[in-house]
Amino acid sequence: MMTPRESLLHSRSWKLWEPVLWLLALASPWLLAKHSLIINEIAIVALFAVSLDLVLGYTGIVSLGHAAFFGMGAYAAALFAKLVMPDPLVGLLFGMAVATLLGAVCSFTIMRGSDLTRLMVTLGVAVILMELANKLDWLTGGADGLQGVVMGPLLGRFEFDLQGQTAAWYSLAILLLLFVLARRLVHSPFGATLTAIRDNRLRAMAIGIPVTSRLAVVYTVAAGVAGAAGALMAQTSGFASIDVFEFHRSADVMLLLVIGGTGWLYGGVAGAVVFKLMQDVISAITPQYWTFWIGLFLVVLVMVGRQKLMRPWTWFSSNAGSKP
Repeated sequence: MMTPRESLLHSRSWKLWEPVLWLLALASPWLLAKHSLIINEIAIVALFAVSLDLVLGYTGIVSLGHAAFFGMGAYAAALFAKLVMPDPLVGLLFGMAVATLLGAVCSFTIMRGSDLTRLMVTLGVAVILMELANKLDWLTGGADGLQGVVMGPLLGRFEFDLQGQTAAWYSLAILLLLFVLARRLVHSPFGATLTAIRDNRLRAMAIGIPVTSRLAVVYTVAAGVAGAAGALMAQTSGFASIDVFEFHRSADVMLLLVIGGTGWLYGGVAGAVVFKLMQDVISAITPQYWTFWIGLFLVVLVMVGRQKLMRPWTWFSSNAGSKP
């Protein structure tokens, strides 16, 4: 029988399949060079899903406005590249910082109220930011978007090529770095208090867990990670438009967690891979009706049961937290 400390240390240790998985992911732009662009998209969407899993899967905060932080990171990084300097890493840090600050401000809105209240408040923040981006056209480009975002070489050496290999490696490296930090966070004593809050907030308060500060911290951290995903999107595509704040961004990332599962981080990565590959394959076959088939898949997934359809992912999930 392991003590709580031993259990945390065991859950923090890497399983044998995890380094193999990440090595294959990092090698994919080289092994699948022709598909580097979609690999880049998968990495960005996966990072966005990981950020939502921090608040939804580990804390139980339901948000339909998570795109607010994604969009803020995108616009901040794009404006930084156009107005200040085109260095990708500095722009990424700036986008993360702006999104983190926004998350810290918005964290006060999710402290009280029911889940329905939080849904409306988080959605309202994204709508407000989208309208601001539309009205401030002298700065953001309005409905036409912020165009002509030209990035400098990564680390001063690697140019962003049209094939997308540099972009894919860049996004995958940032995904891995932030995934490792998020994994360490959720498998720490701090992360254990988050799951306690998710399972029973009143009981967590009764045993002395500072629920309010914990919610504020994890919401702020998740906002920063979402901002990194948005910054990567703007930097690798050279474009930022007001649709980064739209509802479908928040809804799509929620669907990724439905597909991959919440509360184990890899669910966001798995969901991103499945969703983007389905979107790419089905849209190539039926460009007009691909959303119908994805919608049908999601209905079947929910009705039949994710455990049966996604058995490999659930096996990895249980294995990641299993005890010897």
